[in-house]
Amino acid sequence: MDKLPAKTGWIWIKEGFALFRKQPAEISTLFLAYMFTMLLLNFIPLLGQVLPIILVPVFAMSFMQACLNIEQGKRVYPNLLMIGFRSPALQRLLLLGVLYLVAAVIALAASSLIDGGMFWQMVTGQSTPDPKEIQDSSISLAMMFSAAVYIPAAMAFWYAAPLIMWKKMGLSKAVFYSFFAVSREMKAFAIYGLAWAAIGVVLPAIVSVLIAAVIGSPSVTMMVLLPLSIALTVVMYCSFYPTYTHIFGKPEEDLPLPLEAGSKE
Repeated sequence: MDKLPAKTGWIWIKEGFALFRKQPAEISTLFLAYMFTMLLLNFIPLLGQVLPIILVPVFAMSFMQACLNIEQGKRVYPNLLMIGFRSPALQRLLLLGVLYLVAAVIALAASSLIDGGMFWQMVTGQSTPDPKEIQDSSISLAMMFSAAVYIPAAMAFWYAAPLIMWKKMGLSKAVFYSFFAVSREMKAFAIYGLAWAAIGVVLPAIVSVLIAAVIGSPSVTMMVLLPLSIALTVVMYCSFYPTYTHIFGKPEEDLPLPLEAGSKE
């Protein structure tokens, strides 16, 4: 297969917006259900810190399947959030989530080489440094170093969940294929990442300036920026699906879906 042109990164984003526009309320409701579930998981003693990370691949497939539903003209329902738990691939998805956790811990621990452990202690809740300490430290450089350490893991994980669930690959094979698929299309992913960074920073900034100029109320600004941020996040989730289909093609078969309201066995 030929390499995708760099402009494909922008096409992925456009297709993400197109998917969102077809069912904005439905896919947003799914996202809010996901966020609420993540919030509840944090209240579980001991496991509340790690479960949200381990379950990311399982919940990620809810959004991938939702995009497939939208593409096929099917309605998206909040109970789609549970589809990963009903999949025969659940065990492999959970093992992938454990790898997520291990990679995150390694990346965070690596930041200690730069700032002596300040970023690590902040993230793990061991300390809360005051603004003066943060300003005088190397924490910004430590955060960037930690992100750089995590990049190879992010490449290995990007397609792993759908490859496991849709292509029925084993864990190691899915991670391998994901890493080399992303490395092969680095130009497209560079445009994709830069475009999302620009959208996430520039658009809210423009909206903030316009509201400040016309109304001048911080509360109104927050009321507008919050739903805008949610919508952009949902669109970003929708754009993950075309990054998969442009490289691996459409899913070969539908997965068994949760029963829709009023449907029969």
